[in-house]
Amino acid sequence: MFLDADGVYHLYYQYNPTDIVAGNQHWGHATSRDLYHWENQPIAIYPGAEGEGIFSGSAVIDVNNTSGFFPNQTNGVVALYTLNTMEEETQEVAYSTDGGYTFAKYANNPVLSVNSTQFRDPKVIWYPATQQWVMVIAFAQDFTIGFYTSPNLTTWSFASNFSRYGLLGLQYECPNLVQIPMVSNISIENPMDPSNIASSDMYILQISINPGAPLGGSISETFPGTFNGTHFTPVDQAARINDFGKDNYAGQFYYNVPPTAPQVSIAWASNWQYSQVVPTGQLENFRSAMSLPRYNVLANTTRSDYTLVSLPYDLSPLISTTTSLANSSSLANSSLLYDYSSTVPSGAVFFNMTITSIPLANATGTANFTFMSSVTGESIRGGFFLGGDTPFFIDRGYIRGFDNPFFTDKFSTNNLINADTQTFRLQVVLDRSMLEVFLDNGLRSATTTFFAEGILDTLMISTRELNPGVQVSADVYGLDSAWSMEESSNGTVMGNVTMVNQRVRRNMLGHVSI
Repeated sequence: MFLDADGVYHLYYQYNPTDIVAGNQHWGHATSRDLYHWENQPIAIYPGAEGEGIFSGSAVIDVNNTSGFFPNQTNGVVALYTLNTMEEETQEVAYSTDGGYTFAKYANNPVLSVNSTQFRDPKVIWYPATQQWVMVIAFAQDFTIGFYTSPNLTTWSFASNFSRYGLLGLQYECPNLVQIPMVSNISIENPMDPSNIASSDMYILQISINPGAPLGGSISETFPGTFNGTHFTPVDQAARINDFGKDNYAGQFYYNVPPTAPQVSIAWASNWQYSQVVPTGQLENFRSAMSLPRYNVLANTTRSDYTLVSLPYDLSPLISTTTSLANSSSLANSSLLYDYSSTVPSGAVFFNMTITSIPLANATGTANFTFMSSVTGESIRGGFFLGGDTPFFIDRGYIRGFDNPFFTDKFSTNNLINADTQTFRLQVVLDRSMLEVFLDNGLRSATTTFFAEGILDTLMISTRELNPGVQVSADVYGLDSAWSMEESSNGTVMGNVTMVNQRVRRNMLGHVSI
């Protein structure tokens, strides 16, 4: 994934054009100017022979033509990916002279081979201090992330290894390395305000593991630390789990976002334990979708010097009205019920809730939300307990459209009350088949898919047994369908296809479904 000089975000994703399960892997391609309204592009990279798969990788802009592929050009794009065969996983290069839309494979591929079937997912960045390209790549079943350097993207030299840190699971996959800024004050209403962002020498190394996550299946973890061009040094050995839900895996950071700005990421919103059998396959001809795009920064927080903070990328292109559809400024020990069946055609909803004046000792009460179907009675819900060890939960167990022993239905985390502000903030986005929640300006987040038999059309927000003096406010907004101009009557979007009868479907927020 990369951001080009014209402000277009390019997303490449694992895609099987002949089936709705993994296999026959290609690089699909979509582009967007706001990360919500996407235009499907022709397949970017194809396998060269039967039995090959174009697995995960990354793309960079070779502004200075270090590769030699782009004479008299500053927008040449180089993709590095894993070529998977039964015999070996090797790293290959393909290059694009038209800004990342079509690619030619490098004649002298592979550019990196270690005679292994478990060597994959190259992520490449430019390191200005040494004027070198840097690759991080997974030696999957050795629980090792390898670091390689190159002057030209085609000749690679081993630099160092990062081995056996954090949760191991059964293998490492899809590493990411990105320089990331710090926020000065995580407690303000808009922590991503540019005036609150401080440049930093910090990096994060993200590793995805599958299987073996604490909740089962796949998950991603992050290590903050420093990087000198060849070696990554974590601040500690703690495993920081990115998401307390079960459906956020292998997130990728956009190349070419300035390191002084919040870094932008998108993850795969599913879990390998059940991704191949979720019911959208037979019902709607797609299996998976991407998460919301997210801003990412580091913050010094209670009990942790370096916490990865993630918040939704600017939602304003989707918010359908200039004012909230429903709101309350006096929601303490009260409820807000809103039927959005006739006011939000997309069925996609965003709400935020703020609780203030929470006592630092002996706090009591709960704050809860429920999205429900007035037709089937199904619901997905979540809530926060202000007392005790301040747990937050999500429960998708009242959704009936998918039954699988690995489709865990309840998730929880803990979120300490900020002693300086005595405030708790919650942001929630509900799409047609996905719920994403962000606690306390993104200190905790969760991605949860669900597959309802009926349409969720009603929201209830309520608080109970709060201490005297606690204040609660909430605002509810409808979100437009990012595909409303391109959808047929049944919600199908016909992509800019490269194969006869190939169809691409989208869910209502514009998540790219694959």
